[in-house]
Amino acid sequence: MSQGYEHKPQNQPPIAEQAVASSQLSSIEISICGAVAGLVSRFVASPLDVIKIRLQLQPGRPINPLSSSHQKVHNSGTLRKYNGMSHAIKLIIREEGIRGLWNGNLSAEYLYLSYGAVQFLTYQQMQNLFKRMDSNQNEKLGINKILQPFLSGAVCGTTATIVTYPFDLLRTRFAAQGEKRIYKGLRHAVKQIYAQEGYRGFYRGVTASVVQIIPYMGLMFGSYELLKKLFRKLEDKHIWFHNLRATEDLLSGAIAGIVSKAGVFPLDLVRKRLQVQGPNRTDYFISNVPLYSSSFMCIKEILRCDGIFGLYKGLMPALIKSAPVSAVTFFVYGYTKRLLERLHSSKDK
Repeated sequence: MSQGYEHKPQNQPPIAEQAVASSQLSSIEISICGAVAGLVSRFVASPLDVIKIRLQLQPGRPINPLSSSHQKVHNSGTLRKYNGMSHAIKLIIREEGIRGLWNGNLSAEYLYLSYGAVQFLTYQQMQNLFKRMDSNQNEKLGINKILQPFLSGAVCGTTATIVTYPFDLLRTRFAAQGEKRIYKGLRHAVKQIYAQEGYRGFYRGVTASVVQIIPYMGLMFGSYELLKKLFRKLEDKHIWFHNLRATEDLLSGAIAGIVSKAGVFPLDLVRKRLQVQGPNRTDYFISNVPLYSSSFMCIKEILRCDGIFGLYKGLMPALIKSAPVSAVTFFVYGYTKRLLERLHSSKDK
């Protein structure tokens, strides 16, 4: 990919460009790049993910979702377990040990591994499809090049979410466990969920997840591509921006992660609340997780009981997590991809 990567058409999205320039990489190799990116980013994400999930599931009216200060008592009189992000970290370590911050990590590793593989493979296929359509007048759809990354991101996010959703649900349920263990391990969790809730139990909240992931991944890839194009323009004008590919991946990924997460956070909270519904709803770290029959009812009840800020519980750890995770994901994906391309080039010589 080296020569094609160094001399880029000005208006071509970077990832789309990589997909075309690195046609020697097979679909399996692209999937491997995505899987590696998912695994590495998961290790970075786990502690903040556990904290975010627990704050999202906890009922009560927060003073400000960006503040570490929260009311100690729910408006119904129920004591809140966690009074903010720092308090949650201390309490989890005290009650469950340092391993408590990695609750559900095995299912999450499976999730990120499979999600990353499906996501980046689908994204590449979508970008290749748009390129073929743009070059073929008979198939040209007239989709603006700026919109193509948004649409590709939405499609790859939806595909990856549906394919890997059971792992996402398992990750949430493990993260929601406190000192009391509902599930002893991954195999036990699968057996128990199937026995108690059937096949549908693995897809609780999937509709809310798809509704959330469409704008989320659209914003993620769209923002990333726009930022990369901006860096390319700066590279053309200023020599000190040359050879900063890794830095560009990190910065573009971090900003894209913050923008996309902030934009759809209430939908992410609804998804988490729906994922812990079921016969063991009252057995998690917080025993008064409300009962919801639908996404609409969930939003309605949160607004009624917790106010508008209730939809933004766990926002701070989510943003703190999203920036480095997105940065690491795009950086590792790009690095692994370039590494495989160099291996191909050396074999051809």
